[in-house]
Amino acid sequence: MNTYFRLLKYAKPYKWLIPQYFIYTLLFVLFSVVNLAILAPLLNLLFKPEQALLETTAVEHDALSLENFYTFLNEFITTQTKEDALYTICLILIISVGLANLFNYLTLMLQAKARINAVTNLRNSVFNQITELDMGYFTDARKGDVMTKVSNDVQNIEATIVNSLTVLFKEPFLILGYFFILFFISTELTLYTLLLVPIAGSAISYIAKRLKRRAQFTQESISRLNNILEETLSGIRIIKAFNAQWYTKKKFINEADIYAKQSMKMATKSNLSAPLAQVLGTSMLCLILLIGGHMVLSDMHQLDPSKFILFLITFGQLIVPAKNIANAFTNIQKGLVSSERVFKLIDTPVKVIDNENAQDLINFKSHISFNRINFAYENRTVLNDISFDIVKGSTVAIVGQSGGGKSTIADLLARFYDPVEGSITIDGKDIKDITISSLRKKMGIVTQESILFNDTIHQNISFGKEEALLEEIINASKIANAHEFIMRLEKGYETIIGERGSKLSGGQKQRMSIARALLKNPEILILDEATSALDSESEKLVQDAILNLTKNRTTLVIAHRLSTIQNADLILVLKEGKIIQSGTHLELIRKAGIYKNLLEIQNISHSKTLPNSP
Repeated sequence: MNTYFRLLKYAKPYKWLIPQYFIYTLLFVLFSVVNLAILAPLLNLLFKPEQALLETTAVEHDALSLENFYTFLNEFITTQTKEDALYTICLILIISVGLANLFNYLTLMLQAKARINAVTNLRNSVFNQITELDMGYFTDARKGDVMTKVSNDVQNIEATIVNSLTVLFKEPFLILGYFFILFFISTELTLYTLLLVPIAGSAISYIAKRLKRRAQFTQESISRLNNILEETLSGIRIIKAFNAQWYTKKKFINEADIYAKQSMKMATKSNLSAPLAQVLGTSMLCLILLIGGHMVLSDMHQLDPSKFILFLITFGQLIVPAKNIANAFTNIQKGLVSSERVFKLIDTPVKVIDNENAQDLINFKSHISFNRINFAYENRTVLNDISFDIVKGSTVAIVGQSGGGKSTIADLLARFYDPVEGSITIDGKDIKDITISSLRKKMGIVTQESILFNDTIHQNISFGKEEALLEEIINASKIANAHEFIMRLEKGYETIIGERGSKLSGGQKQRMSIARALLKNPEILILDEATSALDSESEKLVQDAILNLTKNRTTLVIAHRLSTIQNADLILVLKEGKIIQSGTHLELIRKAGIYKNLLEIQNISHSKTLPNSP
């Protein structure tokens, strides 16, 4: 129940929504009851002689309010010819049905408003939470699962909101209204009906409980399917290159079979609720027909035939909202499972946050210090007792084998993660005491993989500076050696570059990333293997752009190609999470060690020539 009320909060603004819904529902129920009440005198008009109508009027004049209405209609009939009375009652019935459906329409529109508001607010809330979560969450989470929560789960919740309003307000009031008529017609026969209702309710409740568990299995399976799909689309080039379609097909088909089985089990139970309600309702109707028939046919005439017909008609109307409630419970169970999954994401604590008294970083004056940093991904130690300084305006390069923790150092500086032990300070101030937004505002990051979006070149370069002028974008592109190739494109800076920049070459994408960093004009620059994936020609253009980018900036370089860092003020050699060598390029060459070995290996590989053709 707490989950449901939490969902309703997302339907804001709903200041007048629920009171309006409540009033429209009551009016809908009122006119629905009136529609049935009108049938009683109509049946009397058709099946009773005039003398019997007069007697009925005389006997029932001091009855309850609904009976007063019934009596008034009977009196009205006696004052007119049967034909005129028939026309009048039919007109009243049309007006009453019209009003009932008008208020029903208004309730449906309010339902739609609540549904749209709730789903929009919830989807925005989920997306906002995703953007705020620290990188550690995305290291563990599957993309497909996150995508399922934003799309499929939120969609299931949409149905839950509508159905829950139906179950809580509309259908119960309608059922109460119909029971009011049933009690008015025959208290004794209605009590028999009430004895049979719990049987149907118990059966539907049992099915609803079983559905919740099946819904959970189904949603988990669709998450895995989405994850396989996302991985396949991201790696389609490699899949085709290795003729590995069989692998992804097998993986997808196996999961699709699991989803199909879970869906079938769920469908078996969910599709059972409505027919079961129908069968139980019909069975109850037959029992009432037997009991009521005996009352009509008995010598004491306990029940008028016309009233008994009205009783059967009303009870038949009662089955419809009961069946709607059964169907609603089916969708609600699916929605509650989805709600729990979505709220689990929304409630995920963000581990990297501003300290309570964190302040903005206004000026970077002298140096950055890493002080005895230890870091681990879950149980795997990545960095061990790392300490070094980056003087303002200098370039510090980090080299070493893959998996040694080089990129992790850059991630810690940008506060994508926080160290397990130790601290990182800027001008002596712990970066945890600096607001994350102001810290990253001072930084520009260029990574090995150029992260671009399916938008125009203009929007991609101005990504970190929304108010950037076109002149500034062009200037940054020129410094990054990107302006010439951009102008050769059909629409220049308004060219849409495709998913992840698929319409551009690797070198072009990287130069755009550098232009983006230049436009931001950062004081601190992080280059994470920015040229390692490029060919020689592209590397030369990108390297020139990087030289322009690093001028007068404090730079941390994660290097794969040692030729790109020979002018660094300090080079750190990392092995298994520890700094084992440090110094300038010339100092490290003079020392026997890993750096010199790596340099010799790369020089050897660069000096290799292709064998002569036969």
